[in-house]
This record gives sequence, structure tokens and C-alpha cells, in this order.
Amino acid sequence: MLLHSFIFPRAGAMAALILASFVMGGAGNPPRVYPTGVTVYDPARAYNSFISFSGADGNTHLIDMDGNEVHRWPHEGLPGDVIDPRLVGGARGHVLLQLSRNDDPRGGIFTNKTVGELDWAGQPVWTWGGEAPGGSARQNHDWARLPNGNTLLLVAIPHAVKEIGPKEIGDQAIYEVAPDGRLLWSWVAGDHLQDFGFSKEGLAYLRERVKRNPPDPYGYLEINDMQVLGPNRWFDAGDARFAPENIMIDARKGNVVLIVERKTGKVVWRLGPYFPGSEFSPDQRIGNKTVPRAVDQISGQHNAHLIAKGLPGAGNLLLFDDQGGAGFPPAPLGIYAGSRVLEIDPEKKNIVWQYTGENSGRPVWSFFSSFVSNAQRLPNGNTLIDEGMNGRFFQITSTGDIVWEYVSPYLSHSEVNGKPFTGSLVYRAQAVPYDWVPEGTPHAEIPVQELDVTSFHVSK
Repeated sequence: MLLHSFIFPRAGAMAALILASFVMGGAGNPPRVYPTGVTVYDPARAYNSFISFSGADGNTHLIDMDGNEVHRWPHEGLPGDVIDPRLVGGARGHVLLQLSRNDDPRGGIFTNKTVGELDWAGQPVWTWGGEAPGGSARQNHDWARLPNGNTLLLVAIPHAVKEIGPKEIGDQAIYEVAPDGRLLWSWVAGDHLQDFGFSKEGLAYLRERVKRNPPDPYGYLEINDMQVLGPNRWFDAGDARFAPENIMIDARKGNVVLIVERKTGKVVWRLGPYFPGSEFSPDQRIGNKTVPRAVDQISGQHNAHLIAKGLPGAGNLLLFDDQGGAGFPPAPLGIYAGSRVLEIDPEKKNIVWQYTGENSGRPVWSFFSSFVSNAQRLPNGNTLIDEGMNGRFFQITSTGDIVWEYVSPYLSHSEVNGKPFTGSLVYRAQAVPYDWVPEGTPHAEIPVQELDVTSFHVSK
């Protein structure tokens, strides 16, 4: 199969991720016909809110709990991020999105030209890109509006990394940008590679990988997450590593989560890249093995962040452990493919709670996304999960009961060797409180009973 035969109607970040899903084996072979929209909803047990996500169709959608689209912005985001009104002077319904693309031949994380903050009507409030080094924003995978009005962006840069070799490769950096476009602070991952914890053998593997393969359009580390720690109990107790202004990142390809000290740029805390004991096994679940227990093999993880103050589990680390192929050298993975969501005590580095498909009374492989995806702790203790490879979001209780489930109907349409190819990938989903959008925005909360799949059939 010729990969260059893919023809995308829109050369956006989401289309590029759909291509990546096929290359990485994420296309899979699901049923040809399956329901979209809301398939399960228990309003009494769910945390009720809007949900925002950038769909495979290149638009950013806001839906209610019954799956009704209540708003749409005609741009995508990597990710689309609805902003807390407290960070934008009380304005409701503002969102950070990617606005235009460039024709950079490196592709992937280099192709974003401009980003911006849009209001509810889709009008730009702030844009950035032309002022960036190289004349393009090249934002990818994450960003955040800060309380001081500045914006933190994860960006791609061409960079020669001394531990790897003399040639420029796709590296990533963090920029802090002022409202007037000035670059106020930057941090480059490749300048701190010695702090990532890779072994001599791991670095040798990485050098050989970079040397033997064409340039990776998603970067040699593929940092997919960048979160400011915010106020937390660890710092309150005197642990300076968890200073609220410090930044947590994770590198998908490297199987490592780091905290970068904002003042010095040094890595002051690390989880991974290597883990004691055997590879992840599907029987390592609450109800069968005692928690807390030491973190075992994570692989290809996404969205590592500290749960915010005021939420159940505050201060613990929450991440989506994809269990997709990754690592320098590649990490051992379990026989049965299945993702999990982990809540981790970041000081003891113990798992204190986890979710796998089996916690919902299903096989471990019923919940799996080998790349993309995220998890978000909700005010009532539930967790919103984006099984991104399949465009499926669902909300679980602490014991794994699914109280809301939605399958995205927004598809990409492309061709593979002249044959139609569709995808529903969603990089990240966000629960958006009702009062973050303009007052009066309609929403429904009508229960949806789960279908009995043994008796539900397509009529003939």
C-alpha cells in the first residue's frame, strides 16, 4: 500500500493524525455499522456539562450531554481549548484554536502557521504566528492561557540535538508569549535531553533510529502534553519541585513524564522512562491487586497532569496510559492490547487508582487507543475519558461504571489507493462547565438507556 496515495480534502492537524493512525496500525477493523452520538446517559450519576472537541471533520464542536451540537467553530485545535472565563476578563465562550497552516515540507507538527483566541461568534480576539521564530507558530499538542494574560505554547522547532547528532531534527520547545506577540520565555527539550533519564543503550537506539529513518514529522520525542502544575498540596507541604508555576510535560515516544522548573529550566522530577518489574498485564486492576502499588510499564502515555485543587484526588497525577508501542528501546507490552487511565501519587510514584476496560465488566481490549486520548477528573469524582483513536468519549464513576458515552459522528473522508477511507479520531475532549459559555445556551439532560446488543439488529 502506498502511503503517499492518501488524499485529504483538508491538510489540517486532524487529517495528519488520521494518517498517522493508519501508519501506526490504528485503523483496525471495527464493526462496519455502529451507533454514533450518545449511547448511554444517566443524568443522576453523571457530571453534567458541555463537551468540547475538535472532530475529524476539521471543526471544533460543543455538544450537550444528549449529543446535540450547540455550537461550532470552523477551525480545529491541537487541542481545541475552551478558556476558563476567569482568565479572559469574564468573557464566556472563548476558545484557543489553530487558524491557518503553512506548506512546510517537514509536515506534521511543523505545519501550523497561526493560532488564536476566538470569541463565541468566531471572531479573533488574539492571534499569533507571524511574530514567531521562523514566521510560523508551529504550535502542536498543547497550550494554555496563563493568569497573567500570557499564553504558553508547545511548539515545533528545527534543532540539532548534541546527544543525537549534528543534523537538525524535529525538536519541541515551550514558548511563553505576551498578548502583543513578544516571546518572553522559552525552553527547548533537546537542550535538556540528558535529564530525561534515557540509558546509554536507549540513546544509542535513538541515534540509530534517527539516523536510519526519514525525519519524523511528529518529532523524535513527540511531546504531547504541557500543563502548568497550579496550586497543589505538595508545594503547600514544602516540596519546591511542585511550585505552581512549574510545567509538566510527557514524551510519548520516550515513555517519560517530567516537571520542568520554570525559574531555571531544569528537570526537577521524573516518572520513567524505565519501570521496575514486568510489562503491564490486564490482571493488574483494582479488585484483584492491592493499591497503592509501584507504577509499572507505561507506554505512549498522554495528558499527564496534576488534578487541580478542589477536585477529588487533588494533587495526584492523572494520565492516559495508551499502551501503544514506544520507548528507547521499545518497551515490553502485554499480550492483550488495552489502554488504562492511571492516578498516581507523584511523591511515592505509586498507582492509587486505575481504570481499564475490565473495570466496566468488559474485556481489557474493549478500551484501547494506542495513541492520542486524554482523561479529566470531574467535580463529582467521575472521570471523563477520550478513547481518541476511535472518537469515543465516556464518563465513569470511581468504580468504573459508565454513566455517559458518546461516539463522534464527525468523520474525515479521504482515499487509500482510490478507495474511500474514513476516520473519527479525536485528539482530546474537554468537559466545559455550563457557565463557561454564554448564558442561555441550550442544553438537554434526557436519559439514554443502553441498548441490549444481543437483541438490537438492523432491520431488513
